[in-house]
Amino acid sequence: MEHAWADVNGIRLHYVTEGRGPLIVFLHGFPEFWYEWRRQLAEFARDHQAVAPDMRGYNLSSKPAELEQYGMQHLVEDLRALADHLGAGRFVLVAHDWGGVVAWAFAMTHPKRLEKLIIVNAPHPGVFEREIRENPLQQKASHYMLTFRSPEAEQILSADNYTRMVEMFRRELGDRFTDADRAAYIEAWSQPGALTGGLNYYRAAAVGPPGDETPARSFDGDRSRFTVGVPTLVIWGEKDRALLPGNLEGLERFVPDLTIRRIPDGSHWVIHEQPELVNRYIRVFLSAEPAR
Repeated sequence: MEHAWADVNGIRLHYVTEGRGPLIVFLHGFPEFWYEWRRQLAEFARDHQAVAPDMRGYNLSSKPAELEQYGMQHLVEDLRALADHLGAGRFVLVAHDWGGVVAWAFAMTHPKRLEKLIIVNAPHPGVFEREIRENPLQQKASHYMLTFRSPEAEQILSADNYTRMVEMFRRELGDRFTDADRAAYIEAWSQPGALTGGLNYYRAAAVGPPGDETPARSFDGDRSRFTVGVPTLVIWGEKDRALLPGNLEGLERFVPDLTIRRIPDGSHWVIHEQPELVNRYIRVFLSAEPAR
């Protein structure tokens, strides 16, 4: 693996790259960083240039101070500019959690730049709008977003050397979350401004369930532009505590060329739990001819 930097869109993005060939980009979620995709980088570097950036606000990438700098238009432009920097006209995009939210937006905005789109446990904004407004179970599952948007979030999550965040992984992953993983994550979270940078995704979007003084709020966007005209694979761990399987219902109305792979015993962290299965689903999808 090679560590590199790209000066794009007014910031500096750190990324890890491995292999040669057509570009495949992996976008992490919260509270991850490029390291989330280490097993996918090793697998897909066999026949691609596999690239996993630290998104703005995370780990070794720039961390703008202004909340406005975490708006979706900037996150989408970061990805477009990174692909240009890497010399790719079109590429495959794989994304999880907040990276998936950015990937959905990118596919709506720049469909001609994508060969294929792979989403892992990240809600399409059109479907999530319905779920966060109408589904009490999803509202309850999303209540953590109110904490993440609060001024106290950094103090809560970093207390006792990030104990709450470490336990979140250990509760779901058990022994799969090793001491080496713990050290890598704490080092990334401890980069100056990194925890605030990740939380600013929630704050800038103001997304979440209804609170004491706020209505339910979904991702902003022109609903007429929510259609994704890119062959899309959605991999979904059905034991996700934060994003319930209702986020798959009606997804085909927004994504005409859609393949869904449900993993009944997978959690939100299915990339870590079952990397070989995730890789296999991606491999099969990439080898399939697009629908005509």
